[in-house]
Amino acid sequence: MAADQTARSGAVRLVLGVLEERVALGDQVAAGALAGLAPPDRARAQRLALVTLRNLARADRLLKPFLRKSPPPTVRAILRLAVTEIMAEGAAAHGVVSEAVGLTRSSGRKAEGFAAMVNAVLRRVAETDPAAWAALPPQELPGWLRGRLMSAWGKKAVMAMEVAHGQGAPIDLTTKNGDAAGLAARLGGEVLPTGSVRLTGSPQVSDLPGYAEGDWWVQDAAAALAAKILAPRAGERILDLCAAPGGKTLQLAAAGAQVTALDLSAQRMERLGENLARCRLAADTVVADALTWETPERYDAILLDAPCSATGTIRRHPDLPHIRDASGLKDITLLQAALIDRALVLLKPGGRLVFATCSLLPDEGERQVSAALSRHPGLASDRAALDLPGLAPHWITEENGLRLRPDYWPERGGMDGFFIACLRPGH
Repeated sequence: MAADQTARSGAVRLVLGVLEERVALGDQVAAGALAGLAPPDRARAQRLALVTLRNLARADRLLKPFLRKSPPPTVRAILRLAVTEIMAEGAAAHGVVSEAVGLTRSSGRKAEGFAAMVNAVLRRVAETDPAAWAALPPQELPGWLRGRLMSAWGKKAVMAMEVAHGQGAPIDLTTKNGDAAGLAARLGGEVLPTGSVRLTGSPQVSDLPGYAEGDWWVQDAAAALAAKILAPRAGERILDLCAAPGGKTLQLAAAGAQVTALDLSAQRMERLGENLARCRLAADTVVADALTWETPERYDAILLDAPCSATGTIRRHPDLPHIRDASGLKDITLLQAALIDRALVLLKPGGRLVFATCSLLPDEGERQVSAALSRHPGLASDRAALDLPGLAPHWITEENGLRLRPDYWPERGGMDGFFIACLRPGH
């Protein structure tokens, strides 16, 4: 079997795992879904699955005139993948069609009888004017999320977010020594207004200069702002709650703080430890439940990047809308509130707590902070902490928090959705 075909079969497996079994791409890969592939084919399979998931609705629109009825899930996944390769990636149609037919024949008895249909349909698709594909609307968010975001931000903003989701996410880097301009010049990247370095294209990160030496780490520009708002100082004792995989821990340690990094997941904390070692930075790591963890220590500052719906990361995780629904939102907002309350107990008098979520939902951001201010007399949201380079005034909310969205910076490739606020208890 050709290498590309193997990568395509892996991509089909991943797409089916998301759509039929509601299992995240990362979880499938961790469970060995691509174990039989060579590393380059594994990477290609994941990339093809991501592009296909970002373009499902567009592929279906193009396929619909040529299908009398919906084929079995495996055949449909093969068709969607092939359409996306031809139209979104500009792959040579003859090779894509040939291998899609071969993949259909080798996908079991239910699929093999559709080989002729796959051949005929994809040949018709290949004749489609690329302009017709480009004119199709982007993938819509699922109803449970789209409705909530429409209520919060309006139709125009949600449509702009959907465009951003369809374009995916570039690679952003945080530099250990703070010299963003030097790192950008070294790697051919762009310094963003907030100080992160954005790369063009899709390079193999571990092959880039400075990776092995730990000079920088991958971290979305929006995610990097939480630690900057905390403004760590050398020698401060800082607690990073829910720390893994560790980008914010690395920022705090690089500033010279004495960092305790805590997370519930031993597996994720192992990855954090690897990142600390690569970057030659130090932090005390603790695997524990933040709500029940006991310590006599009180901290100068705490960073709480709380568990959330992760709806702000859809541009890099297009599987998320297909594997989540609204059923867990109430529980997760209750957990966030409990974590804020617990963090305030662990804070020294006069300390500061930065609360952050990678969510687009006000219930996990603006309303969460408003509720915390109501629960804790004397607690205040520090507007001055948001006086950082590159932040647009309209990103600042009534709660003195920072609201970031994927449709911001469209000319630069967007950013993840986040809400961040710096809270200070009364003395």
